[in-house]
Amino acid sequence: MSDLFVSWSEYHQKIEQLAAQIYQSGWEFNQIVCIAKGGLRVGDILCRLYRKPLAILSASSYTGPDYQTRGQIQFSRHLSMTTEHLGSRILLVDDLADSGISLQESIAWLQNYREQEGESEGDRLHEIRTAVLWYKSCSTLVPDYYIDYLTNNPWIHQPFELYEQTLLEELVAKYSSK
Repeated sequence: MSDLFVSWSEYHQKIEQLAAQIYQSGWEFNQIVCIAKGGLRVGDILCRLYRKPLAILSASSYTGPDYQTRGQIQFSRHLSMTTEHLGSRILLVDDLADSGISLQESIAWLQNYREQEGESEGDRLHEIRTAVLWYKSCSTLVPDYYIDYLTNNPWIHQPFELYEQTLLEELVAKYSSK
């Protein structure tokens, strides 16, 4: 498997490109749902640009010492959101479509959530579209919006991953001497 290293600058530029692509499509949505952890930063910036409410669906599927082993996806029991009800036209965002399973399972989770929420006919879920920065060719789901299509399915090293290997003691040593 090859590697793709992404800087903070490249990362933020891709989010801006994604925002522009969605805007140019003309699609009107009233809710952003990000899949955490990977989609948190993407969702945060998009909700600020679009001024739409953000909901967070926490999910975890990667394990192991370097978080590179895909396991069974686990979801939180609830959404974290500040609105009373989930929107009817949802933009579901994540950082990437790797296998496609996280996006597929998140769509099913959101559809089930809406049914359990006891929505009225006027509040029903009309549409979910997906948006990611990277779409790998091995994904079983084609996202509605994406920036880079990656035919060689590389492992993507995102700029914040260094914190998964950083020890708090290292930060204390770095900043306590100043």
